[in-house]
Order: sequence, then structure tokens, then C-alpha cells
Amino acid sequence: MRILIIEDDNEASEYLVKAFREQGHVAEHAADGLAGYGRASEGDYDVLIVDRMLPKMDGLSLISGLREQGVETPALILSALGQVDDRVKGLRAGGDDYLPKPYAFSELLARAEALARRRVGPKGEETQYRVGDLELDRLSHKVTVGGQDVALQPREFRLLEYLMKHAGQVVTRTMLLENVWDYHFDPQTNVIDVHISRLRSKIDKGRENPLLHTIRGAGYMIRDGAR
Repeated sequence: MRILIIEDDNEASEYLVKAFREQGHVAEHAADGLAGYGRASEGDYDVLIVDRMLPKMDGLSLISGLREQGVETPALILSALGQVDDRVKGLRAGGDDYLPKPYAFSELLARAEALARRRVGPKGEETQYRVGDLELDRLSHKVTVGGQDVALQPREFRLLEYLMKHAGQVVTRTMLLENVWDYHFDPQTNVIDVHISRLRSKIDKGRENPLLHTIRGAGYMIRDGAR
């Protein structure tokens, strides 16, 4: 899953980001309501985890605004207010689930995974990609080659996911910087080359016809090398 955590408590947000990443998911953080609204509006997330009380824009206004904009990403509300009226307000604002504080991370994880499984994007977005014998499942965060599991780091998974989403198309360095690293400038580093090299060593090792190709002067492409 790709998760956006919108939480102004630094300690709590650091814990959640770390915990979700340890479970193999891609977790990102926004520290206030406006930042969270912007990222949720533009980003491709499977689940939003939204604190009810946020600076600059409260959690319910954030979710309501997203729904008015047509963003249907499932939203799980975290709140210290556990009264029935508060839960009802959260759900009526467009929230999909409501978890009172304090909570156990195991329950939060299970609820987030359940929301992701139920998700049907407005464009019928795929949750599984396949190129040749390479398969990626966005929700379970599982990658296999020829039926064998491949262990990827979160950034490697996100890179592969983006390449497979655009299989057969040239993906430029700028596209990768913006959509995989969230950079809107060129950091003048070889970070992409390093990650492409690591990814290639994991999915193309021993292959006569590689899947991952460098298109000189243009970018990268993933395609079924047997065709």
C-alpha cells in the first residue's frame, strides 16, 4: 500500500511511518491539514490516515474538501474524541473509518489494509501489474519473478511500480524524480542510476532477455523482453 499519514504530532507520525514501512508499505507524512490536502489531491495513495485535529485545516474539512473535488481515496480518521456524535460527523464528512485514540498499531494496520482492499478508484485503477513473469501487487506489497518472491526496499518497490504502471512506455528521469522521489527539481545526483542498477540486479539477474531497459538519451522502459 501507499499511505499518506496526515498528523501534526511529530512523535506519533514518525512512529507510524516507521511502523508501516517495517510492514513493507510505502508511508509518507504531511504535518498539517493544508499540506495533507495538497498531497492527497495530487498523489496516488491507497489510504489516507487523517488526524481529526490539525493546524491550518482540520481533518474533517480536509476530507470533505477532497470528496467535493472527486478524490475518493479511503480515509481513516484518528481522534481523541470518541463520542458517537464525533464518529458520525467524521463519517458524514466523507471518512471511511474512525479509530479513537489511543489505539493499537495492529488494529490500525488491519483497518488500513481492509480499506485498501475495498478501494475501487474512479478510473478502475489496477492494483496488480504484470510484465512477462514479473508480477507486482500494490496492496500486499509483493513482487515475484517466475513465481519466486523478490525482496525490495520501499523506494525500489515504488520505482518498479511506476515503471510497470507505464510498461512499454519511455519513463524520463524527470518523471521518476517527480513521481517516485517527490522532487520537483534536479538534485544533481546519481540516485536514479543507483536504484535502477539495484532493481535490475533483482529482477533481471540471469535473464537472457532483460525486462528493464535504458533508453539512451530518453530514460527507462520496462517491457517483456521475450517479445
